[in-house]
Amino acid sequence: MKLPEHHSVTLTPEIRRPGVFGPKVAAGFSTRHGGRSSRDFGTLNVGLNTADVETAVLQNRNILFGAIGKKWSDVAVAGQVHGTSVTYVNAPGLYANTDALVTDRPGQILAITAADCAVVLIADEVEGVVAACHAGWRGAAGRVCSLTIKSMIGLGAKPEHMRAYVSPCISADRFEVGDEVARLFDDRHVVRKKEWPRPHVDLKAVLAEELSSCGISAAAMEVSDECTFDSPDFYSYRRCTGRTGRTGRMMGFIMMLPTG
Repeated sequence: MKLPEHHSVTLTPEIRRPGVFGPKVAAGFSTRHGGRSSRDFGTLNVGLNTADVETAVLQNRNILFGAIGKKWSDVAVAGQVHGTSVTYVNAPGLYANTDALVTDRPGQILAITAADCAVVLIADEVEGVVAACHAGWRGAAGRVCSLTIKSMIGLGAKPEHMRAYVSPCISADRFEVGDEVARLFDDRHVVRKKEWPRPHVDLKAVLAEELSSCGISAAAMEVSDECTFDSPDFYSYRRCTGRTGRTGRMMGFIMMLPTG
């Protein structure tokens, strides 16, 4: 399938920009607007593990990172497996079988894809350490954020200096799970209503509490109130599964800006 030519059109990606980070950090979370993809993947799909046209996805990735003066070839991306492994990044590229990336290298972009799961971005701007992790129910139950912060501390970061952002993700009203999953979480984060056949999990509350337990204060934390299932601005795996089975991916990213 040949992608239509768009040489005369300059696209601007729509990105959610966290307000919690200071001037030394570039970070964001993409929406589905401002790219080359079409139909079910319209328009800023950055997920290669979809049925979208590969050429379009690669163009979309360059469009996204062009917004911060970078190219896709500058990016380190996690090859996610819904686990809790944390990997140190010293160069761009694909880091297979990991769901969290950390680096102390200025100018190195870290990226995580998602389509209902949360992307958690963390930065210690004093010590120059940043991280990005992928947190669905498996990652949240396995405390992937805590493991990521532990890796950051190993690089010299301090929790009292850290700031964190939890991206748009599926809300408690939409995150239906089985009892076997609900049992993995504190009852305070499991929502049950008589009109619901199964329990729901408040993923955002789980992650916010975990970050707080690691020493990140509420004032240093930003949790998006947007739901990927409900908002047309985002791709949603759950919203599309059963209807088309086809959906794109968003991407969260973070970078410590080089000095000088």
